[in-house]
Amino acid sequence: MQRHRSSDVIFISLLIHVLLVNAQGQLQHRVLDPHWYPGTATWYGDPEGDGSNGGACGYGSLVDVKPMKARVGAVGPVLFMNGEGCGACYKVKCLDRSICSKRAVTVIITDECPGCPSDRTHFDLSGAAFGRMALAHENSLLRNRGQIPVVYRRTPCKYPGRNIAFHVNEGSTPFWLSLMVEFEDGDGDIGSMHIQEAGSSEWLQMNHLWGANWNIIGGPMKGPFSVKLSTSTGKTLSARDVIPTNWTPRATYTSRLNFFHN
Repeated sequence: MQRHRSSDVIFISLLIHVLLVNAQGQLQHRVLDPHWYPGTATWYGDPEGDGSNGGACGYGSLVDVKPMKARVGAVGPVLFMNGEGCGACYKVKCLDRSICSKRAVTVIITDECPGCPSDRTHFDLSGAAFGRMALAHENSLLRNRGQIPVVYRRTPCKYPGRNIAFHVNEGSTPFWLSLMVEFEDGDGDIGSMHIQEAGSSEWLQMNHLWGANWNIIGGPMKGPFSVKLSTSTGKTLSARDVIPTNWTPRATYTSRLNFFHN
């Protein structure tokens, strides 16, 4: 009987340890931490290509043009977090000094890597971003390595000269409205979103739909709409009347704000 109690204590202790490690890992990925953490990296697409075409976050053609062009990255479950990690920015640095420079590349999470390991942090980078970590003229040799050890850390997202924009997703109606946030400085990700109808003082909570997309069901809802978003670290920004009365699906409406210059 004593042996069973000891086994139970050991099992509970191990369970608590796993839960604490997971909680620390989730917190680590949600804050702008100056420390570097270990991970692995691969690359996909064309050797000098931009990476994903679209991606699981839903950014669509934005990944093919600057400022996202060639800076996109797909990640495994640890960083993707069912889409809550979309838009976050990371610095990634190769550890092999025989072929890699000391330079880190900055990537934006735009895609999920379904085949990436679930038990550790893994980046699947565009060919261009992966090769940029190499010493001069060693890009191809580095890509030939396949999977490499790296260190990474969260870093502020920076979109100079751009303000936060809200894309109204296809299929949206006055009864079902879906939005995606573009060019968010700072944390880059979204912890929550609220919307306010014309003539109302009430902020209605939106639901995380998939990737970087949020929606609300109600109505009929009337614009212009104000949108309030909060990042994973609790920073908040409100864009007043950013979506006009005559809004249309597939249109993008740019605010006058961003976290670095609001």
